[in-house]
Amino acid sequence: MFIDLNALAGPARYKLLTAAIVPRPIAWIVSRDARGATNVAPFSFFNLMSGDPPLICVGIGMRDGAPKDTARNIAERGEFTVNLVSTRLAARMNVTAVDFPAGVDESAEAGLVLSPSERIGVPRVMQSPVAFECRVHELLRIDGRSLVVADVVAMHVQDALVADRDHLYLDGPKMDLLARLHNPGWYSRPQPAFQMPQLNLAQWEALKQSGEAAGYLEQSFI
Repeated sequence: MFIDLNALAGPARYKLLTAAIVPRPIAWIVSRDARGATNVAPFSFFNLMSGDPPLICVGIGMRDGAPKDTARNIAERGEFTVNLVSTRLAARMNVTAVDFPAGVDESAEAGLVLSPSERIGVPRVMQSPVAFECRVHELLRIDGRSLVVADVVAMHVQDALVADRDHLYLDGPKMDLLARLHNPGWYSRPQPAFQMPQLNLAQWEALKQSGEAAGYLEQSFI
């Protein structure tokens, strides 16, 4: 099936792309406007783009033809926090996605505890297993939508999720992080993991020379 995305309307493109590119981690963003009013909202067009320098990217759409509060706040202050969502926080995250009237505090509606950050002036969600303090590196406007590239200047990890402090190992399964699937309202949680060691060139060449390359390609690590 060939699909020409340029021949489709926006909702159809969204439906196809969000069904195919899964799972997507959720950026539960806390932002503040220039007056200090706080906003909390989730976004699934989000991921890590670089480890060194530490960069994340978030795509934020529009509402009623105008930038969403989160996009406007980030543009005004240039900083925000990204809080990851564990499955036990799913309902609270879902409440913060409600289209509340202006002036409603989403964190209060969802029973969130906001804690001050260390390097920026925007708080984080204290219940979140992992939170990132972010400053805008670059803000792009594409057809009215905002593509935010941000520097991660600090992160917070709940102590119980640190498997080895000296080696900076985190307990991924214990985080039980939520990810977005297709619409409407489908999510996933971590499945049993598998390990597949990265091959170097010498190892791959050795597999080819021994005649084992074809067998390697057909094996399943799951």
